[in-house]
Amino acid sequence: MEHPVEPKKHHRRPHYRGKYPRHFEEKYKELQPEKYQREIAHVIAKGNTPAGMHIPILVNEILEILDIKPGEVGYDATLGYGGHTEKMLEQLAGRGHLYSGDVDPIEAQKTIDRLRAKGYGEDIWSFRAMNFADIDRLAAEAGPFDFVLADLGVSSMQIDDPSRGFSYKADGPLDLRLNPEAGISAAERLASMDREEIEGMLVENADEPFAAEIARQIVRDRRRGAQIATTRALHAEIEAALARVKWPKGTTPQDKKEAIKKSSARTFQALRIDINREYEVLYRLMEKLPDALAPGGRAAILTFHSGEDRIVKKAFQAFYRSGVYAAIAKDVIRPSAEECRRNPRAHSTKLRWARKA
Repeated sequence: MEHPVEPKKHHRRPHYRGKYPRHFEEKYKELQPEKYQREIAHVIAKGNTPAGMHIPILVNEILEILDIKPGEVGYDATLGYGGHTEKMLEQLAGRGHLYSGDVDPIEAQKTIDRLRAKGYGEDIWSFRAMNFADIDRLAAEAGPFDFVLADLGVSSMQIDDPSRGFSYKADGPLDLRLNPEAGISAAERLASMDREEIEGMLVENADEPFAAEIARQIVRDRRRGAQIATTRALHAEIEAALARVKWPKGTTPQDKKEAIKKSSARTFQALRIDINREYEVLYRLMEKLPDALAPGGRAAILTFHSGEDRIVKKAFQAFYRSGVYAAIAKDVIRPSAEECRRNPRAHSTKLRWARKA
């Protein structure tokens, strides 16, 4: 006896108020770029990054520095949305090999599927679920590399997804892990820290001018039973902390609002760096990078705040003085005003490069 086939249930897309969707999950067109290319182009033309996408930064400058030739072997240490990876694959023109790594299992799989659908198979491109601190292991297997790129920024699709907890602009769990399947969340980490630890983290990882006030506020409210488990809850702590500040005469409400916004961004940055051990893994990458490069190999590193840039700059200078690198960037390379207009998230980007002797 044949069983009747149940019809598939129709799932309506999220309904939103107003002319344009405001919440991440409602932006169904932006989340399907292959299907809605016209809408995507419109969003980008307005100087915005479509939800679930990431616009690669300093692409032309990076390609000029890496000077990729068909037949070479390279490593993109941070796959992300795959924008840089795809441009490097185009330079290889079907010859040689590119390896890409990433620790984010959620976004990495989406990018793998996208690039495989474009025809980039294992013959030319391989993915490794790995932290770039382990570049020496990959180099032992596949290197040495003719070119290496590391884009240290958090991808736009991670920032925009409230479930990842990277921004206070939408409420979500205070997570902040690049790999949500490993380690503890930012909420758990924050709950375990005392006032001195919180203040030290904010100063060391973000140069936060109100570190002491924020640390005191968090510990005070925690003793009263407050649960700082969401992005908005942490933002509220920062608002409360800065409300206690004695501002100079003439400070406007807009000035205070802007200060809260910047302190929130720095606090989230500091927590993210802490739980993902970003400085530690960057130190390891910079230490191992020379041995992973072939003679004449080129490396380009994109950083997004002063702490990262200092680490990269000092490492390149030290290896240059010792003769390991034949040349390094004399000055930092910044995005043009036009690129920043098209992609406001490029504003804080700094690019440095080195070429092995």
